[in-house]
Formats: sequence, C-alpha cells, structure tokens
Amino acid sequence: MGKKDIIGKDILRQITIDFANILFDLDIDPEHLELLETEEQRIEDRRADFLARVRQRTSGEPFLLHIELQNNNDPRMPLRMLRYYTDIQLQWPGEPVRQYLVYLGKRPLTMADHIAHPDWRYCYTLFNIRDVDCQTLLDQGTPDALVMAILCDFKDKPAQQVVNHIVLRLKALTGDDEKGFRRYFDMLEVLSTNRDLKDQLKEAEDMLKEIDRTQLPSYELGLEDGIEKGIEKGIEKGFEKGRQEGRQEGRQEGHFEEKLTVARKLLPRLSDEEIVEITGLKLDLIRQLRRETRND
Repeated sequence: MGKKDIIGKDILRQITIDFANILFDLDIDPEHLELLETEEQRIEDRRADFLARVRQRTSGEPFLLHIELQNNNDPRMPLRMLRYYTDIQLQWPGEPVRQYLVYLGKRPLTMADHIAHPDWRYCYTLFNIRDVDCQTLLDQGTPDALVMAILCDFKDKPAQQVVNHIVLRLKALTGDDEKGFRRYFDMLEVLSTNRDLKDQLKEAEDMLKEIDRTQLPSYELGLEDGIEKGIEKGIEKGFEKGRQEGRQEGRQEGHFEEKLTVARKLLPRLSDEEIVEITGLKLDLIRQLRRETRND
C-alpha cells in the first residue's frame, strides 16, 4: 500500500468498511468509523495499512480494526503483526484490537497466524483472499462488492476479462453519477496494485472511453452522413412523410454503423454476451463478426 499516504480519506474509509462487512462479516456500523494514524515511524516506514475505530451494529461493541495486505509469504509476518499490535496498544491503551492479515499472493499460503511462546501466546486472523470465489462477489451486483472482487481468485477466467466486467458493471450501476464512478474506480486503482492488475485496469479504462464516446455529442455528429442519406431518400419520395421516414432510417443506419464499429473494437476484450449488452446488437451478429475477425 505504498500509495496510501496520497489516497483520499473517503476512499480509505470505504475500503475499510467493505473489508469488514463484505469479506470479514463483522457487521460494523459505517456511521461509527474513525480512521486512525499510528504515530510510530521507524526507518523502514512500516505503518499499518488500514486502522480504524469501529463499532459493531448488533452488539454496539467498539474496537480498533487493523487490516494488513500481504502479497508474499513472509515468515516474519507474525512478528510484524505483533509489532503493529504493540504500537497500536501503546498509542491507544486499553482499547480492544482486532487484527486481520489478508493474503493476496498466488503461491499457497504458508504463513502462520500466531506466535506460540513458552510463556505467552499471540494470534490474529489470517484471511486468504483465494478462498473467496470471485463470482460470489460479482453476483452481488453492488459497487462495493465489485471493487472487492478485484482481489479475489479469478479461477480460470482471464484477468482482463474479469477486470473489464468489473469496470463495465461499475459504470452501469453508477449511471450518470460520474463522481460516484470515479470514487469506485479510484478504489479499484488502490487495490489493483496488490494484484499487479494496473495494466489490465488501464486497458479497461481505455475500453470504457471508447464506449462512452458513443454517448457524446460527437457521436450524434458522426451520424450526419447516415441522416443525409435518409433525407435524400425522403426527398425522392416527394412527401414530407417520406422525408421524415428517410431521416429516421438514416439515423438508424448511422447508429447501426457506429455500434458495429464499437463491437469490432470490443471483440478482443469482451465476451459476445457482454458486447450484446453494451451495443444492443443481436448475438448472432456479434458471433458473425467474431468469425469474420478470426478468418481475417
């Protein structure tokens, strides 16, 4: 989480809430969450990734929630977590602390979740993100679950395909709320660094810009050729009704050509069904375009 210092507090706050409620099932109250900063600053700059004072909705119990993200198996991790614990307790003495280590790595998890000393014992919760089926979060259909899905196991699905799906669904769910979409997209950027998915996220963003282009005024301007052809057809009929029908026909023709152009650009990036959802073209036509592309 090297970018944490420049991430907005609202983003950190929402990510903490989503980890707690979507992944850890802690049922914390979003209205009672206070982000905290540890004062201890050692040479290696090891501050806690996420630290917040929270409260459970059911019991009303307040506690300090500490979340660490880890990409690799580190045999020293229990000692590091213990150091975080002592730092937190020294700064906020007497407050209960719950610690979660979230493992994001591709290799099998080998880290321990405790230290067993002859005179004392220390432990924390070790959460393997690979145990969470990505599809489970994707099926929830909420922006927060979609953001968390970028950390989960994609199984046998290509990474680019999953990232594209997440970004497209976020855009669909946020609609015209561009500020809301950017907020969730910023969360994706933060978390994608822990899965080395920055390139895939950039590709998905570029794809989205291409799709969004069809919603801009320039899209309507791009239909002028089709509209003019329709007008000519209407004039040839010699009636105003024919003129109107010709304009509508030309507009539809222009829209269709634009949709075909978008569909062709999306073929390498999305499944046939996803392209149908975006463009509104028929599935058989998309499949035909794909066959033609392969033959080329």
